[in-house]
Amino acid sequence: MPRVRVHQHVNPLAPFYRQTPLPIEIETVFADAARPLFLDIGCARGRFLLKMASEMPEYNYLGVEIREPLVEEANRLAGEAGLTNLHYSFCNAMLWLDRLIAKIPDDVLSVVTIQFPDPWFKKKHEKRRMVNREMADAIAAKLIPGGKVLIQTDIEFLADEMFEIFRSNPNYRENAIDSNPFPVKTERELAVEGKDLPVYRCEFLRL
Repeated sequence: MPRVRVHQHVNPLAPFYRQTPLPIEIETVFADAARPLFLDIGCARGRFLLKMASEMPEYNYLGVEIREPLVEEANRLAGEAGLTNLHYSFCNAMLWLDRLIAKIPDDVLSVVTIQFPDPWFKKKHEKRRMVNREMADAIAAKLIPGGKVLIQTDIEFLADEMFEIFRSNPNYRENAIDSNPFPVKTERELAVEGKDLPVYRCEFLRL
């Protein structure tokens, strides 16, 4: 089956994307809800998690994406692969991440990744950027002590902006890293490295 075709950019402030998601109940979407949870925010087509769910099956994986057709396609592929530790949710994480994860137990969220989000280059569009202080707070409310947030981008100004949001949050401690700590890379990361361009990354630990 061919890939679902969608717009590369969608305005997260448009009325359609302001709809409030139902809180996810991990007991209904994972075969073993007691596994530690790995959350990928802005997962696009979900291929990173599709591979991670096989490479590191000790985790449950939740992908969050604003483009609903990609979520439907990703869940179809996860089902076809028989991966009961993988699920994708349609959600505008910029506005509603706290709502989506409200019912997640306090002792399972262990890893969060934010990888190559849309930079929205124009000044007039900067309010559309996904990572904000509310997102950092929402993650901190559920992430276990010692839990990790990995942020990656190939856009330097966006890296500075995102890193500063987490640095200024007293719930996190910065941990400098120089490589991707996971056995899988996103399509974007592979493309950037293939052009021998830099990837700006940082890890934040929950205090």
